Amino acid sequence: MSYKALYRVWRPQELQDVVGQEHITQTLQNALGQEKFSHAYLFSGPRGTGKTSAAKILAKAINCEKAPVREPCNECAACRGITDGSVVDIIEIDAASNNGVDEIRYIRDNVIAAPRDVRYKVYIIDEVHMLSTGAFNALLKTLEEPPKHAVFILATTEPHKIPLTIISRCQRFDFKQITAHDLVGRMKYILETQGWEAEEDALYLIARAAEGGMRDALSLLDQAVSFSEDVITADDVLAITGTVSQQFLTKVVHALKHQDTPAAVEAADQMIRDGKDPLQFMGDMIYYFRDMLLYKTAPRLDEIMDRVTVDENFEELSQKTETNWLYEVINRLNYYHQEMKWASHPKIFLEMALINICHTAENQQTQTGGAETEEVQSLKEKIARLEERIKHWESPSPSSSQEAPAVETGKAARGQTAKNISAGLGGEGKVREVLKSATKQELQSVVNQWSTVMKEVKQQSVPAHAWLSDAKPVVSDGGTVVLAFQNEMHRNMVDTKFRALIEGVLEKSGKPLYLLTVQSVHWEKIKEEFKQKQQEQEGSEDPSEEKEDTADPLVDEAVKLFGSDLVEIEE
Repeated sequence: MSYKALYRVWRPQELQDVVGQEHITQTLQNALGQEKFSHAYLFSGPRGTGKTSAAKILAKAINCEKAPVREPCNECAACRGITDGSVVDIIEIDAASNNGVDEIRYIRDNVIAAPRDVRYKVYIIDEVHMLSTGAFNALLKTLEEPPKHAVFILATTEPHKIPLTIISRCQRFDFKQITAHDLVGRMKYILETQGWEAEEDALYLIARAAEGGMRDALSLLDQAVSFSEDVITADDVLAITGTVSQQFLTKVVHALKHQDTPAAVEAADQMIRDGKDPLQFMGDMIYYFRDMLLYKTAPRLDEIMDRVTVDENFEELSQKTETNWLYEVINRLNYYHQEMKWASHPKIFLEMALINICHTAENQQTQTGGAETEEVQSLKEKIARLEERIKHWESPSPSSSQEAPAVETGKAARGQTAKNISAGLGGEGKVREVLKSATKQELQSVVNQWSTVMKEVKQQSVPAHAWLSDAKPVVSDGGTVVLAFQNEMHRNMVDTKFRALIEGVLEKSGKPLYLLTVQSVHWEKIKEEFKQKQQEQEGSEDPSEEKEDTADPLVDEAVKLFGSDLVEIEE
């Protein structure tokens, strides 16, 4: 058979021909020029990136008759013999089919013998991760201390499967995926040399389908040359790769964005009738949305786009598409893509994905630019209620006449108190402000519902209930309630972490109140000072009368229920 595949004809014969791996080729060139090469190398990386080619070039360079050289001359007997495979001292082993202990023992027994045709024996073990545990153990000692005339080059696509004891005995070089720009440049050079022609868009389609592998790119180019007549076109590449055009993807995305279910499903059906793979189409769609998201967030990085060439239609569609919708669509497509891999009828999952996205798009994005979630709506309602409460507390209470009841005066005072504490919570001065307008009825209202409040707090947060169990309400003016704590730590925790929760529970109970927290010791001091001040203003009562009144059993019971500071005795 006279014809050779392009990837065989154009296999690199010098390190400088290994495209996209300059970080490796320069290191090897310097080592070869100084004759400081290692006894063992590990080449790892994706398929078709030049691992085996670099291994053969390295074998030629160290055995070249003109050594030490940075590149093999490819003219001497050694270089030509290694190239055509006639030199028996260059041994290539496929570890996928020779992965047993016996094969490695054979290497270990024969590596001692001196080379016959060249200066160094070179063992190239491809897909070395396929070796068994016993084979790795058999290779270990030889790899650590090989004869001076032996060099080992291990190549693998899965370095994580190789024991660390093997890796630590090698110089490791990680080959990377070749960029689309480098792939296209190499293909242009080959086409020019061969006298063929191709559209640049077609070459970029091949480069994207190759996914960073030069061998895959040249195989697709070889197939495109056979398929096309004169010039390789983008349609030729789409036909041989089973992918769809960017215009077709744009049409489907436009249908999804505008909830046009019939158009989306019809496009999918047409694609399958044209012989395209639904799994491949789903992958192309994911990459299309990925490129759109990349274009919206980082428009200058168009070089790393995988499926899209930025044109007028793509740019216009990107500007009209919300980023949140792109996140949602990518997640949904990825889910259905995983399901399609194991499905007997992948077409059904493709249609389900398109219909699902069309029907949920309206929930994600309204005609005005996006619908609000229930959580956002709930937060807005809470903010509105809080604003109404603040306006109510800050608004001045209507002035009452001299004959107005005492209750109205108390309400005005409570409104002024809420206004004074609206800027901050806590502080003995604010507690005194609450005392000025506090009433027994307001405190009794809080005390009556306190057990219900504690129960509701426990249902929402057990820690909050534990910290709050140390407190009791001691005074209220209708807008604020003061809680006295025995323990300072309990007070601080409630004040800093659970205030909003407790105020929310009080609001649900029908009494929206602000919380003021104070330690019990300080509360007793504030209460006594307040009582003395009131007595000075109103005049002290006869102690004998107070003692006589408090001897009443009804009064004693009232003191037990409400506390002596809130019980007043009237004749």
